[in-house]
This record gives sequence, C-alpha cells and structure tokens, in this order.
Amino acid sequence: MLRVTDQSMSLAAQRALGDRQSRLASAQATATSGARISRPSDDPVGTGEALRVRAELAARGQYQRNIDDGTGWLSTIDSALAGATGLLQQARDAAVQGGNGSLTQAARDALAAVVDGLRHDLVGAANTRYLGRSVFAGTSDAPSAFTDGTPPTYNGASGTVTRRIGPDETVAVDTDGRTAFGSGSMSAFSVLDAIAADLRAGVDPTPRLAALDGAMTTVVAARSDVGSRLTQLQRAAQATTEATTSLTSRRTALEDVDLGQAVLDLQLQQTAYQAALAVTAKVLQPSLTEFLR
Repeated sequence: MLRVTDQSMSLAAQRALGDRQSRLASAQATATSGARISRPSDDPVGTGEALRVRAELAARGQYQRNIDDGTGWLSTIDSALAGATGLLQQARDAAVQGGNGSLTQAARDALAAVVDGLRHDLVGAANTRYLGRSVFAGTSDAPSAFTDGTPPTYNGASGTVTRRIGPDETVAVDTDGRTAFGSGSMSAFSVLDAIAADLRAGVDPTPRLAALDGAMTTVVAARSDVGSRLTQLQRAAQATTEATTSLTSRRTALEDVDLGQAVLDLQLQQTAYQAALAVTAKVLQPSLTEFLR
C-alpha cells in the first residue's frame, strides 16, 4: 500500500497551484496583448496560415505603392500632353491668322515669334520629368528626352518603364517621345519651325495646317492611351483595396483574440485559482509543530 504523506500532499498541491497560476498568467497575457497566437506552439496550423496571409498583405502593399507611383507617372504625362495639345492649337490659330493676305510683314514676324515661343514651350513639355526621370525618354536616364535643335534630337531609349500592379498584371507608365511628338522632319517641332519660317518669308503658312493637325492628332492619341492606362490603374487600385480588406479580416480572425471571450476566460481562471488556493488551505491541515505554535 502507498502511504500518502504530508510532503507528497504538499507537492501535489504545489503542482496544482502552479498549473492554475500558469493558466491564469496565460489568460492575463492573452487579454493584455489581444493576440490569440503569441508563439508558434500556440497554434502551429494557424501560425502557418497567418504567415501566408501576412506575406500576401505585404505583396498587396507593394502593388499599391507601384500603383501610386504609376499613377504619378501617367498623371504627369497626361498633364504634359494636355499642355502640348493647347500649344499646338495656339500655333494653329497663329498659322490661320498668318494666312491673312492683308497682314504686314511686321505682323507676320510677330506671329513667327509667337510660334517660336510655342515651339520652345512644346520642347519643355516633351522634356517633362517625374521624380527626376524624363517621362518621354523610356528607360533612358538622360536628363531630357529631347535636345533642342533643328530638329530636336531624341535622347530616349526604346525600353518601356513598367510597374507590377498585380500577381499577373503589369502596366507601362511612360510614353515614347517619338510616338507622342514625332522625330526628325516629321515631328511637331519641325512643323512649327516650318510655319515660323513661312511667316518670316512672307509665305502663306496655311498649307502646313494638315501636317500640324496630324501632329495634334498624334498627341491626342497618345493622351488617350495614357487615359486608358490610368483607368487600368484605378481598377487595380480598387481590386487591391478590396483584397487588402479581405486579407486584413482574415489575419484578424487568425491572430487576434475575441476581447469579450478573453476577459471571460481571465475571470474564470482567476476564480479557479482563488478556489484552488482556498481548497488547498483546507486540505493541507497544519502539522503538530505548526499547531503548537
């Protein structure tokens, strides 16, 4: 037969109290931190799923940053092309006005100076930069897409600047300057040079209107393409926001504790611990020595 001694009862009581105290400490930690998983051993399967969700959230965050950067690029290009369209329209008005046979040569020279100013501004629009990069120079790091001359020289590279906006989706965020403004003798700059030269020579510049309209149509087409890509970015941003919201809810369900349940569990553990203390005090009667004291 086994003999139950006071020492064995005391050790058993200590182990029981230690277990209750450990559960109470765990409940306190959970209620304080609000985290259901504080270490992988708490829930190995949930930990793996939480890590996967966190990785996906990080990826969505990067997609959103790419979308924001791409939106900045394309918005800058859209603004530059809108300005270029306005400049070409003003040049067209000047050319039409210059076709008036009653104008004096001084008036034609004044119109030529106006066209020269519009050409200068057009070169500036073609050299628009965003965050230090020329938006019309492709992958080139040249300080400007065009070097002014007769005609201007294109400095860009043939590559395309892209941004990844989804797991399987990328979008070009630049526009080739040659596509938008032309190059060589067929560029919008050359057309404006020819109009200014005609005005200074006393020649009717209106035959150049067809070429000027063609250059304007090209700029408008480039702007339309930019608009479609901006729309694509807006759709991607909406999809990313929805996915982020869903993933955040999933992460919360995996990692965060129900506060009401945590408080209730803490109260239950406190009650159980107090009950264990009371029961232990009654079960472990004082020894003879303690009684004599």
